[in-house]
Amino acid sequence: MKRLRSIVLLAILFSTLLFLNVAMFAQGRQQEPGKSIGKVTVQGDLILLELDEGVLGHSNMFDLAQHTLRFTPAKGGGGYRVENLPLAWDSDFGPEIKGSDVTLQKVKFPFAGKTWDSLSVGGNGSIRFGGAGTNANAGLGMGDQVRGAAAGRLGGVQIGRFDQLAEAAETILNTVPAICVFMKPRMYGARYAKELDDRAVITWDVTEPWGNIQDFTWTKTINRFQAVLHNSGVIEMSYQELTAKDAIVGVYPTISEDSAKPLATIPGEVNASAAANLDVRSVKISSIGGLFLGVSLETRGPVLAEGDAGIAGIGYRIFLDKQKPAPSATTHDAVWTIRGFAGFGRANGGRSRYFAAGPGLSRTVKTSGNTISVQGTLPPELKGATQIFVSAETAAAGSEQAVGHVQPRVVKIAGIREPEVHFSSLKPTDGPFPVVYESFHYLQLPNPRDMTCSVIKALGDKFDFLAYYSDFRVDNQEAGTPSTGPLGSTGPAVTGIGAQQRGLASYCSAGRFQWQFIQPVYSGAVQMAERPPKDAPVGTDHDITAYRAQLSELTQDGEFPPYMYGMSQIAHEMGHRWSAFVSAKVGNETIQLGPTHWARGLQAQVPYPYRRPIEASAMGGGVWQDNFDGTFTQLDDDYYVPSTGWSYLDLYLMGIISPAEVPDFFILRNLQPQGRDANGHPIFKADRTKVTIQDVIAVEGPRTPDVNHSQRAFNTGMVMVVEHGKQPSQKLIEETEGIRKQWLEYWPITTDHRVTMTANPQ
Repeated sequence: MKRLRSIVLLAILFSTLLFLNVAMFAQGRQQEPGKSIGKVTVQGDLILLELDEGVLGHSNMFDLAQHTLRFTPAKGGGGYRVENLPLAWDSDFGPEIKGSDVTLQKVKFPFAGKTWDSLSVGGNGSIRFGGAGTNANAGLGMGDQVRGAAAGRLGGVQIGRFDQLAEAAETILNTVPAICVFMKPRMYGARYAKELDDRAVITWDVTEPWGNIQDFTWTKTINRFQAVLHNSGVIEMSYQELTAKDAIVGVYPTISEDSAKPLATIPGEVNASAAANLDVRSVKISSIGGLFLGVSLETRGPVLAEGDAGIAGIGYRIFLDKQKPAPSATTHDAVWTIRGFAGFGRANGGRSRYFAAGPGLSRTVKTSGNTISVQGTLPPELKGATQIFVSAETAAAGSEQAVGHVQPRVVKIAGIREPEVHFSSLKPTDGPFPVVYESFHYLQLPNPRDMTCSVIKALGDKFDFLAYYSDFRVDNQEAGTPSTGPLGSTGPAVTGIGAQQRGLASYCSAGRFQWQFIQPVYSGAVQMAERPPKDAPVGTDHDITAYRAQLSELTQDGEFPPYMYGMSQIAHEMGHRWSAFVSAKVGNETIQLGPTHWARGLQAQVPYPYRRPIEASAMGGGVWQDNFDGTFTQLDDDYYVPSTGWSYLDLYLMGIISPAEVPDFFILRNLQPQGRDANGHPIFKADRTKVTIQDVIAVEGPRTPDVNHSQRAFNTGMVMVVEHGKQPSQKLIEETEGIRKQWLEYWPITTDHRVTMTANPQ
């Protein structure tokens, strides 16, 4: 089972979606600079960031355990009224569902204007009626590959891997008819279905993912809940026992766009020199079902369809403001962005696509003739407004200069209502609601630039890397964190690595700061633990518990080496400062060796292993044995558990070794499983292509500064993040200090003592 393949592809998608938030264009709208969001002090060798009050909003924990929600269709088809009742529980679950599809023989369930006799039940606590399970641009969560259970867990509806539940609840709107009973990504386990004469009963007995580096628990958790679908259209959701405290709960019938009510048409400024698909002639604003704000940009010529390579890099931006913005305004109350991206890899099917991003905005982008359209709920920044100012602009690929302009015009939006409620406080007389949901979630994610600016403004521009740890959870389904940064340096900007320095000022750095965690890692997560508990169950070969016997031989006390998960996380994420973005030109073919993580078939053996004799790079790839019969044995895989060091190619890109020290390597493509050898190692048939470091240089240019002039001393800031008015727990202090010490030991081992690493906040 190879989870990293899923991670690699999804990380590509995440990087694409993340770019939407930073790819600003026109009139100085570069990546918004970070700002200080708290008080920074030094505690020994650690940094403490106490957040300002309310900077991460408020959590909303699940409060419906031992209750039943009943959704009753209103007379005349005007939506649902909701009752919060004492628990009603059917303990006879019926047979377990095999797969995710359920066909009903007796019950005909009316929902979203149709009558259904089949449904798709997701292990994540959702039900889907017809259509595809993933909204237009979402990526499946890593949990969808955990423990071989994927085949039975891809039903229901899915959201993006890194979506915050507080926001994702809106992205499900108007995608497919769906019911979110307790929709929490990455959950899996048994689901049951029973059909009676007048109702169908669906029951979940599922767990949160456990034991992996991305998980919050070492053991399975109990989550039992139930949905009853009545012939009358009544829906009951019952919650017997829930360990998890965050999820999306609600009823999501689709709203017909035939219900759209025009609100305004705003003329654009003619620009005959602009491309026809970017010359906006008008913006049409509509109310859809009284829930959604629809925006359609009509251009002079046909809008490029998805699949057209020409969409890469073009952008459409819609600005929404409570007050009329000044002509030179660089900030707005809310911004909805449509961006075109070129197709690459399997993460998006190799097809050029549009991505939509913005508060309340659905990810679905529709094109038809000369029109490109999006819709969304009213952004939180505009809640309560009865009128807003709408403006727009477009930009061509590779340019920050706007080519299409629509000046601000006031639009009356009275009557657009908010679909999110608080179920515990609803009264039976409230509503009816055409769509109704509640998102239960932890604190929102901090802006990574704000965290870094807080530290640098307080302590100075003296850090190459910043790692963040907290004793509170944020609204992310994974305990781990992605990473980002401006790729600074102590000397000249690094080139020849497939990535360029960018946006230093946004991180409050004059030139040095390089890379960071995007979010703080939660102290209660498994990856912060010094070692797994002695009674932790043994997981797969991608869980540290599977290596207890092997790794315990390395220590005098027979215990695991400390902070193996902590090292996996920090080494992998900080490694993205250099890897894995390069390609190689072999003959007349340019071969992408990543992107983002080394391709699974790349020979990426570690010359200076961290703990084991044979290790593949912390950035992916594998260690492959050529059997000289067309097959290859995988001696170490592309998943970064247990902790591993850097490959020769990584060390070259880091400026630690010279090109001459990188031996020829190869990449395997068209991998076909052929079973396992006597030691359990997977065997594959594959096409082998030899690659040299000169092939990489032929595409990227030489690495500069070269090995004789590259940076040789690095400093990492280890930052504890706490909520306003709180002090770090002893557990957080001990774990952060433990990871700091281990990081200082990891670095010289895996770099052959050629460079130094400190963790000095002073």
